Amino acid sequence: MKNFTLAVYILLCSLATAQSPGIQSGPMVGYSEMKEVAIWIQTTGAAEVVIAYTPADGEHEFKTEPATTAKGTAFTATLICDSVSEGTQYTYRVFINGNPIAIDRALSFETQTLWQWREDPPAFTFAIGSCLYVNETEVDRPGKPYGSHYEVFKALNDADPNMMLWMGDNTYLREVDWYSRTGILHRYTHSRSLPELQEFLGHVHHYATWDDHDYGPNNADRSFRNKAHTKEAFDLFWANPTSGLNNEGVTTLFQWADMEYFLLDNRWFRNSNRRSDLDSMDRVVFGQEQLEWLFDNLVNSYAPYKFIAMGGQFLNTTDSHENLIHLAPSERQQIIDFIYEHDIEGVIFLTGDRHHSELSVLEEDGEPRIYDVTISPLTAGTAWDKSIEEPNTLRVDDTWVNKHCFGLFEVSGPRKNRDLLLKVIDSEGALLWEYDLSRPE
Repeated sequence: MKNFTLAVYILLCSLATAQSPGIQSGPMVGYSEMKEVAIWIQTTGAAEVVIAYTPADGEHEFKTEPATTAKGTAFTATLICDSVSEGTQYTYRVFINGNPIAIDRALSFETQTLWQWREDPPAFTFAIGSCLYVNETEVDRPGKPYGSHYEVFKALNDADPNMMLWMGDNTYLREVDWYSRTGILHRYTHSRSLPELQEFLGHVHHYATWDDHDYGPNNADRSFRNKAHTKEAFDLFWANPTSGLNNEGVTTLFQWADMEYFLLDNRWFRNSNRRSDLDSMDRVVFGQEQLEWLFDNLVNSYAPYKFIAMGGQFLNTTDSHENLIHLAPSERQQIIDFIYEHDIEGVIFLTGDRHHSELSVLEEDGEPRIYDVTISPLTAGTAWDKSIEEPNTLRVDDTWVNKHCFGLFEVSGPRKNRDLLLKVIDSEGALLWEYDLSRPE
């Protein structure tokens, strides 16, 4: 009788679990504006989700409209907190099927500050990184695991930036994933569910663009058959403010305080760089429509620093690999010429992909200085030691690193004289190098 009672108890517990889905990954804080903030979450099964949020200095709790997760959308949901005030810190809670979920980690978000015409913009920090590989032994290539040092997310969490910008290869689609929607959604789910990542997701705002591995196969271009599925997956798993140009690709922009960030898509529009019938000047990475979008926004920008994020390096002068000078030299030069012609100061490219980190700078007499900050990888394999011999003539001395790391920018100072300090930090939280990118007053 005792064994029968125990068996019934176990059965009831299993049924309760099946009927009350929990959290698969997240919650993750997405974009932040003055009047709304996005929060993303993935549940373990179909469920109704609500986010309840409270200002740090208040008592009234607000709630989002409920969202329903479903298998067809990988049980994901993005909820909008729209009863917020500008420049305010909030804590939040998660309700699933009407029940509060106990989460033993900090859950908070902030709204953008209304500083214009009133005061200097706020100081803030933001992190950048690329190349997150999470091992899955049964489908990975045999031999030494390619992913490691997941503790980088503890270091990122300890740094506690206001927001994080993911610069591509934010997951690694494998051979088993590329050619099915099921495989693509599995890979995004698998990477996002990394336990070491969860605390960092819950209280730092996240923005992203992609590169080849979260878009498709290695070095994939516009011909990838399932790019509509990977765009769908990207949009399901990230909470950017917008996605794409006329629903093509994932291009977007956002502001943080007085800074602007332009997130380019270097996959959706590109033609194959292996086509012998194309002259190097005919090869495309961004496409003219996306370049015109970038140019219009650059000349309209009042930001003291304009950050352009992309996979692959922009300035690197080595004619090989995923460097733009190798893939589409005419587009690279077109962008540089536009910056020079319109005397656009404060342009900084944020790049990943290369599995090493370095700082490059283009300085020509009488022209605006252009930086390229390459930060890679977060957890994927690092570059060979001899890669430092790659002849990038624009590399700043002593900035080349082939360790798991992230970049941390510290923005401070008054509106007309903003200071910008870059720190490169390894997976254990140690400072590798720092560089002052501040413009003269």
